[in-house]
Amino acid sequence: MNDGFLPLTKRPRRNRQSPAVRALLQETSLDPRHFVAPFFVIEGSHKKEPLPSLPLHFRFSIDELLKELERYLKLNIQAINLFCVIDPAEKDPLGSKAYEKDNLLQRAIRSIKKEFPHCFVCADIALDPFTSHGHDGLINGTTIINDPTCNALAEMALRAGEAGCDMVSPSDMMDGRVGHIRKTLDKNGLFHIGIISYAAKYASSFYGPFRDVLQSSPSFGDKKSYQLNPANRKEALREIALDEEEGADMLLIKPALTNLDIIKEASTLTHLPIGAYQVSGEYGALKAAGKEGLLDDKAALYESLLSIKRAGSDFIFTYAAKEISELLLS
Repeated sequence: MNDGFLPLTKRPRRNRQSPAVRALLQETSLDPRHFVAPFFVIEGSHKKEPLPSLPLHFRFSIDELLKELERYLKLNIQAINLFCVIDPAEKDPLGSKAYEKDNLLQRAIRSIKKEFPHCFVCADIALDPFTSHGHDGLINGTTIINDPTCNALAEMALRAGEAGCDMVSPSDMMDGRVGHIRKTLDKNGLFHIGIISYAAKYASSFYGPFRDVLQSSPSFGDKKSYQLNPANRKEALREIALDEEEGADMLLIKPALTNLDIIKEASTLTHLPIGAYQVSGEYGALKAAGKEGLLDDKAALYESLLSIKRAGSDFIFTYAAKEISELLLS
């Protein structure tokens, strides 16, 4: 007779029985310093345009962006990634606005570094926000051409580096673009500018809100000839190895939640820092579910970010940076 008690000597629940012991033994934690906050910048002044597809986010003119950035820095979010929103009337097939001198991206970088010199500024390097066809590369008919695109991307990265960004983040998935950007930066004496490579960027259905914000959906075809097949693992690991070989300083995997296995494997295959991008659709889906009362969206965002970190990510690009940092500091 055991009076209802099981004859167990190993009871893992003893390590979960109080908040104090759970906090003591927590293996993974989040810190605002490990978040990279995406920002969308537009031309003009005194502009702060709400984004229906990305709740709590806005398109900012540079002056308004500086005001918002100050709030982020006070939460100890020290890193940002800049995206430019271009008037469709100013887009062309070559994405010329991406690499012209004194463009929106360069002016935003200079303003941020002047106001907040210690802010870690990353500049997104891709042509799709600037091209009239919405693709990340230059085109010949309906074919995305690789090497001329790399030349344009290297020019864009050079301009961003000259403006004072800390790192460039090529997100295009063209072959060899990391090496070409590295050579171009070094040739121009910008050895200190790093590269956060979107090393494994999948052709995902979770990018919808982002493309809506930038008005950058492809006008023909899709992006499957340069972004990765979500079914493939080895292909991602090959891309990661190539970007490291070409001179990337950090590696980024995107989307995050559908690729936790890739994050985990990458973290064991390289000594470079591994980042993950919790993309607009991942964020937007949880916010929409919260709005419908299906779940606690802040708790779900926290849990999702924790799982991304647990999988092996050193840093996370996330639209939830401000909300979760406020939660962590409360």
